[in-house]
Amino acid sequence: MSRARVVLLNAALGPLDYRVPHGMTVEPGSVIVAPLGPRQLLGCVWEPERMPSDAEVGDNRLRPLLAAADVPPIREPLRRLIEWTAAYYLAPPAAVLRMTLASTSALEGARLAIEYRATGTAPERLTPQREQALARIGDRQGLIRELATIAGVSDGVVRGLVKCGALEAVEVDIDSPYPVPDPDHAPPELSADQHAAAATLAADVAARTFQPTLLDGVTGSGKTEVYFEAVAQALRDGRQALVLLPEIALTEPFLQRFHARFGCEPVAWHSGLRSTQRRRAWRAIAAGEARVVVGARSALFLPYADLGVIVVDEAHETSFKQEEGVHYHARDVAVMRGKFEGCAIVLASATPAIETRHQVALGRYAELQLPERHGAAQMPHIEAIDLIAEPPERGRWLSPRLVKAMIETRARGEQALLFLNRRGYAPLTLCRTCGHRFQCPNCTAWMVEHRLIRRLACHHCGHAEPTPRVCPECKEEDTLVACGPGVERIADEVAALMPEAKVAVVTSDTIWSPARAAEFVARMEAGDIDVVVGTQLVTKGYHFPNLTLVGCVDADLGLEGGDLRAAERTFQQIRQVSGRAGRGEKPGRVFIQTHSPKAAVMQALVTGDAAAFYAAETDARAEAGAPPFGRYAAIVVSSEDQATAHETARAIGRAAPEVDGMHAYGPAPAPLAMLRGRHRFRLLVHARRALDVQDVIRDWLGGVDWPARVRVTVDVDPYSFL
Repeated sequence: MSRARVVLLNAALGPLDYRVPHGMTVEPGSVIVAPLGPRQLLGCVWEPERMPSDAEVGDNRLRPLLAAADVPPIREPLRRLIEWTAAYYLAPPAAVLRMTLASTSALEGARLAIEYRATGTAPERLTPQREQALARIGDRQGLIRELATIAGVSDGVVRGLVKCGALEAVEVDIDSPYPVPDPDHAPPELSADQHAAAATLAADVAARTFQPTLLDGVTGSGKTEVYFEAVAQALRDGRQALVLLPEIALTEPFLQRFHARFGCEPVAWHSGLRSTQRRRAWRAIAAGEARVVVGARSALFLPYADLGVIVVDEAHETSFKQEEGVHYHARDVAVMRGKFEGCAIVLASATPAIETRHQVALGRYAELQLPERHGAAQMPHIEAIDLIAEPPERGRWLSPRLVKAMIETRARGEQALLFLNRRGYAPLTLCRTCGHRFQCPNCTAWMVEHRLIRRLACHHCGHAEPTPRVCPECKEEDTLVACGPGVERIADEVAALMPEAKVAVVTSDTIWSPARAAEFVARMEAGDIDVVVGTQLVTKGYHFPNLTLVGCVDADLGLEGGDLRAAERTFQQIRQVSGRAGRGEKPGRVFIQTHSPKAAVMQALVTGDAAAFYAAETDARAEAGAPPFGRYAAIVVSSEDQATAHETARAIGRAAPEVDGMHAYGPAPAPLAMLRGRHRFRLLVHARRALDVQDVIRDWLGGVDWPARVRVTVDVDPYSFL
């Protein structure tokens, strides 16, 4: 092979051709280093017929490749997945390939690295930055750059701590082998329903063919134990298994359950890993030595040597949809990877998405059901509290009936959970004197007050500032008022009502790593927490036998905003959080506070008639031609200059083609009209299911020119309409 077609890790470039130097051997999938001007870029060799180039030149003008990485080539099934993902989600192949080559250090040959950790010795000169760094680093270990990022300080501060002896160097063997899970370590005792489902999944894995299956089981039915048997079968066959989880905070509890079943932990992959950990995991996955991987959605694109099964746990979760960069949905891409790899796919959920149910109805997915909880546990009793008929006391958010149940629960030595999907203390802060509202300077979003850290924060761009004592507009002191409740405000109310209760606030602000999740689980299991106040982070994955009461503070919150999936999401979320109650031998109770107890979604939650709710929702989607019966695609135009963004959006709107079965709406200002300092306009494409809407949009946008400072992104199958 003297000439190579290469996809470089630069999304602005198409495929380029290079000369293969004498003595270098490459093949499709080989990871290489290639020159581009004065720079050196990573890339991957590709089949020319599958990746056409607009820049073909003669052999005499080709520049030579510089090196080939000492890693196995990217296998053909993964290359086909990269092509499919790029084509379906209208993304550059390089942007998708970057997710596969996610650890550049994995391509280097060194086996040792120097990391740093705290010695416990305080420096003689303890500046505020050094104090902050040591507090945040704690018992963590990592490279200088990683510790600086964790601490929120410069590299120089961390180097100074090394120099004065507060941090010490540690030599790390970064390619040591992982332990191999034992499929026969501790087989569980399964019920008849569980055993039948597990046997079917294991047979699918052993068949070594593409087979997607929905594992539909009520909360507490033991879905994890069932799909663990599919993982065990892959291990017996000498193949690899991948388990995708929707939240990084669920990783640590999952690792503990896995260790109990298989005798060791799986290989973890998520954003919280150190650089050396990512390198070790990547190389072991590519070599086939990492037998079971558990991780976030990005783990889907890793270069597995021989996948036997992919499990998508909590497959209904919207967090599997990537909202930045390549706008892929991990659930759907997992199915496609299974198709290319020829392996079994398990979609596990207590509240499957309508899209998944539709695939079952069409016969494309198999279905296994677990209709009852495992062992002696029973489904909790659910009641709706009409907030109009039974309002909370003035200035409070918890109704008398829910408060009474919490007091009774604590008196029995049991635990309670209050769910409100709103971080911080209050969603809006204003001045009672002049009415000034605190808005993010970068986004059209209100600043959220966080009293635990004394900050006003934007949950869209991350901007934060100290909570002021003086109104910035009228200059009056102590006139700021918190409007509406967040979890911190509910926690304060619980503390006022039950002064002796031990209360924990669980959100992404407090549980930001697997280690913090493990600490929370340990406190719950030890009985060190009486009441948990949390966001959607606590609606899934946790098993606390002594948690018997769940209260949904504002069940109507998810119905706001006009999202086509609002009712379905609300049903899923409340059904999931309800499932945290009564998972042991003690019975559970759930109270749903709502202003609309007669709404169909609330009635379905109280009666448990999920089938009727999903049937009605599915019929409504079919009538509207909404997914899964029709298709949506969003075109978002953004620029730092509002007029330029608006004119570009209008030009795209005017160029919209007339295609049978497709309508383009807009442009209109996005609900979040400014995000991270960029003005945003949206167009929405609605098409019939059979239309190849990607080809239409590709040709449509290809005929429109726009300024370099304008960004145009396409979101196929959007989940967010902001």
